[in-house]
Amino acid sequence: MKIRELIVVEGRDDTAAIKRAVNADTIETGGSAIHEKTIERIRLAQKKRGVIIFTDPDYQGERIRRIISRSVPGCKHAFITQEDGTKKGDIGVENASPEVIVRALEQVRTEMVETAGEITAEDLLACGLTSGPASKERRIQLGERLGIGYANAKQMLQRLNAFQISREDFEAAMRAIDEEGDKP
Repeated sequence: MKIRELIVVEGRDDTAAIKRAVNADTIETGGSAIHEKTIERIRLAQKKRGVIIFTDPDYQGERIRRIISRSVPGCKHAFITQEDGTKKGDIGVENASPEVIVRALEQVRTEMVETAGEITAEDLLACGLTSGPASKERRIQLGERLGIGYANAKQMLQRLNAFQISREDFEAAMRAIDEEGDKP
């Protein structure tokens, strides 16, 4: 599988994992301290070929994703779950199998600069995504089902709208999550 866009990853091990799975070029951020020169390379890549942000499914990876998204609008995003990226207690893209990486790249989402805001905070509350003991698990399931990764409630609302998840897709995903929860 050949990927046209440049894939932004955190480090060399992530690049190696990507290259085991697909034919692609990467830009490495060098970890959580993203230098302005790196942001400039990502901006140029976005103009020339497009960019897919593929960071680790942890706090630092999400932080890097937010920094790049704010600095380089319109990027595409690929996500893996913490479970798929964990090996011997270490979380990262470098731990994901080639099959998981390919699946994430097949489900890539494009962040839209202007969002319609179709899904509201009230929708999240009504679906048990913002409060209660199961809200975190429900957000994990929703992120996996929609291919947008795990996020806290505020970030989940932003992602749902930034990736222009339709109300129909949101409701279908929530119905499926509820049906799974009803099974013994």
